[in-house]
Order: sequence, then C-alpha cells, then structure tokens
Amino acid sequence: MPDAPQSWPSCLCHGLISFLGFLLLLVTFPISGWFALKIVPTYERMIVFRLGRIRTPQGPGMVLLLPFIDSFQRVDLRTRAFSVPPCKLASKDGAVLSVGADVQFRIWDPVLSVMTVKDLNTATRMTAQNAMTKALLKRPLREIQMEKLKISDQLLLEINDVTRAWGLEVDRVELAVEAVLQPPQDSPAGPNLDSTLQQLALHFLGGSMNSVAGGAPSPGPDTVEMVSEVEPPAPQVGARPSPKKPLAEGLLTALQPFLSEALVNQIGACYQFNVVLPSGTQSAYFLDLTTGQGRVGQGVPDGIPDVVVEMAEADLRALLCRELRPLGAYMSGRLKVKGDLAVAMKLEAVLRALK
Repeated sequence: MPDAPQSWPSCLCHGLISFLGFLLLLVTFPISGWFALKIVPTYERMIVFRLGRIRTPQGPGMVLLLPFIDSFQRVDLRTRAFSVPPCKLASKDGAVLSVGADVQFRIWDPVLSVMTVKDLNTATRMTAQNAMTKALLKRPLREIQMEKLKISDQLLLEINDVTRAWGLEVDRVELAVEAVLQPPQDSPAGPNLDSTLQQLALHFLGGSMNSVAGGAPSPGPDTVEMVSEVEPPAPQVGARPSPKKPLAEGLLTALQPFLSEALVNQIGACYQFNVVLPSGTQSAYFLDLTTGQGRVGQGVPDGIPDVVVEMAEADLRALLCRELRPLGAYMSGRLKVKGDLAVAMKLEAVLRALK
C-alpha cells in the first residue's frame, strides 16, 4: 500500500533522522548488532515501519533495523487453519441445526494483511461464520445434508471475495453438520427426511391396518383406533382371524399393484425393511426396483440391498399414531437407515405413485 507523497521538509527530517540512526548504529557496533540484526526464515516476511512509514517486505535472511526509529512485525506465510465453533442455525424449512466449519487459509500479501485488518484471525472467522449463516438460511435441511461439498465450495468463493482485499486467501472450507436440534416444519419448500419417512409409514403400512382389523376401509390415516392391538374391541359375531399379522404385512399387498418398468427406471435401487417384533424376532421385507417391473415380497432380496431400514414394531406403531417423529427416531437410533441416504430419498417416487 503506497504512502502519500512527502513534502520536502518532511523528506529532509526523515533523511536526517535516518542518518543519525545509522551513525548511532556504527558508533555502538558490535553491541548494537545484537539488537539491530534480525533473522527472517523463509516462511516469514518482516514488515518494517521507519518513522511510521511502511517499507517493502524484508526477508528471508538477515534484516538490519535502525535502533529507536524502526519498528517491525512478522507475518507468517504458511497455511493455517481454524474452526468455526458450532452454532445454532435455522434452515429454510424451519429445521434448527448445529453447524460448524473448518477453514484453511494463507497470507499472499503481507503488506495488506498488516495494513488493512488489525486482528486477521478474528475478522476471517467472523466472515466465515456470516457467510455460512447466509448460505444455510436459503436452503432446506435435505439440501444441506446432501450437498455439503457444493455448499462448502460456494462458501469458499464468498469468503475469498472479502478476504482477498486483506491479503488473505482461503484454500479450503469444510462444512460440518454436528446435529439436527429440531426437525423441519411441513412446508412446500421441498421434501425432507421427516416427511419422507412419515409418508412411507402411512402409505406403505397404513393399508395393513384394515386387513388386520378385518373392518370397513378407513377414510384416512387419522382413524388410529383400527390399528389398536393392545386393547382390542369386544368380540363380535363375525369372528376375527385368530393369528395376528404384523403391522408391516400390508406392505406386500399395498405395493404390488403400483410396480412398473417406469418406476424401476426412475429408482433403480433395492430396499430391505426389517421390523423387530415384540417377541424379539425380526420380519424382513424387500422392495426390488432394479430389474423388470420390480418385485416386492417377504424375506431378504436375492442381492445386496442398497438401503436397509430397521425399526421396532412399537416404534412403527408410534409413527403411525403420530406419537414419534421420524427424524427424531432416526437421530436417536430407534429408526436405522443403513446405506446411501440419497438412495433412500428416492422412495418419494414410490410415494407419488401410491397417491
């Protein structure tokens, strides 16, 4: 950063004082050499101020400073890193997240880094946190979870737009979603994990309630009394089937009519659903949408499934009764989704076919 031009009296005083400083250095040498000679390593530069005016960066090697009239500041050119501490942020769909970031940066212009910002580390950290907040406020939870690398690259560009004027360049930004503190609210902003799992339970398994109860078809998912197996109603003249079917039994009959080659081409994945019964046994069902018109059945698929969904029957009943939020169950481990989350989200196409 160039200084303003000096007037001739100022130049004269500056030259005279500098000459006296050199003269004092020579008179007191070699004692003054211990204080006037500084060693600058290769990874550093020294910014020298002579009578308050900045000079060109000095180093690497040996630098001579004039006593009493020179002051200096060392600038480290190596890559450094800091962490943006996790903070609570609200996404576009109302979810509350605990999000942090790791940032790597280096100084490319030591003069600008000294002249433009007093506390470079604090300023860079605040810039990164503000950019992260603005970016996440515009996105729903699902996009944040699925496109962290893309968001990190955008943050890198936005932070560099500000910090380049400070002589600093950010090399890498890594976004870290620590936890989901509050699930997203239902909104038209886009589907998310909560709504996908909730609809999956209602559409895939809601039809089984009618078949198990043997009663008239339900007008909607709010008629929870038809799925009550803890306190069944008083027996009537028409005897109910003696063996109780698992809640997930309706998965087979509910999905079979909707399988098609178009659905297979759209999804192209295999799913396995494991439901743990109160007795401790586990019932497995599969949905294979990889070949032909697709297959659905009881047991495990022939090949390795892309996604495995596992939960207890009691938790499944709580999901259907709206007593348990799917995202809360997923975050607490009561609902386990093993595999690629992006492939699990493709189940939305099945939900649209069921509507």
